[in-house]
Amino acid sequence: LLSSPTRPSADLIQLAAAGADALFIDAATGHTTRVAEVVRRLREHLGGSIPVVAGNVVTADGALHLMEAGASAVKVGVGPGSICTTRVISGVGMAQFSAITEVAAVCRPRGVSVIADGGIRYSGDIVKAIAGGADCVMLGSLLAGTAESPGNMVKWQGRTFKEYRGMGSLKAMRKGAGDRYGQNSSGKLVPEGVEARVPFKGPLSDVVFQLMGGLRSGMGYVGANNLDELRAKARFVRITAGGLKESHPHDVVITEEPVNYEPS
Repeated sequence: LLSSPTRPSADLIQLAAAGADALFIDAATGHTTRVAEVVRRLREHLGGSIPVVAGNVVTADGALHLMEAGASAVKVGVGPGSICTTRVISGVGMAQFSAITEVAAVCRPRGVSVIADGGIRYSGDIVKAIAGGADCVMLGSLLAGTAESPGNMVKWQGRTFKEYRGMGSLKAMRKGAGDRYGQNSSGKLVPEGVEARVPFKGPLSDVVFQLMGGLRSGMGYVGANNLDELRAKARFVRITAGGLKESHPHDVVITEEPVNYEPS
């Protein structure tokens, strides 16, 4: 949600009064005067009665900008999502893991939570995001194929898929998401996302079970009993393209795909 830079919208105040758990001030880039001003005004009206989450940013400066305005948590990610084209259209963004570590370095010492938004393809990515400093992750494509997701079911080449589109896709922007990218949905638009389809995965609970299992496995490998220990014990090394290749199944023809892995 975004509101006027001069005062919080009535909707945001009403949501807080109705018992919302948190308010999210969401923009394609949160490192702006407008986003910070909305956060500041909300803090003036609501005090500390409700968490205010703001984003998205990918730099320490951006995170500090929002924290100084009063953000309780910062959302990290510009362009990492599977359906996002921001980096190739605008030329702006940062690799998600690099962004997480940079933002976490200034947020965690100040007690401000870090939310990794986008770029999660496998459960191992959740492990790395949290180990790199995130408190939690946001999931899009991994959940878009579940029975509970809102996308329409479609048949294609003998398989079942669900429709999935980015907030920056043309259809979403025409529906009102253009504000997130500073564009008026009634005029000509410059999309920063695509419309796509993802394989149907069945119940949400099955997907979450696999993701949680992968997280627990990663914690076990590094000897971590909790997430704080995971962050403390994790050690990161750079790998080559060859190292990435050997991390995936290779030199074989997969005859049956496991439920928690899809080939790149």
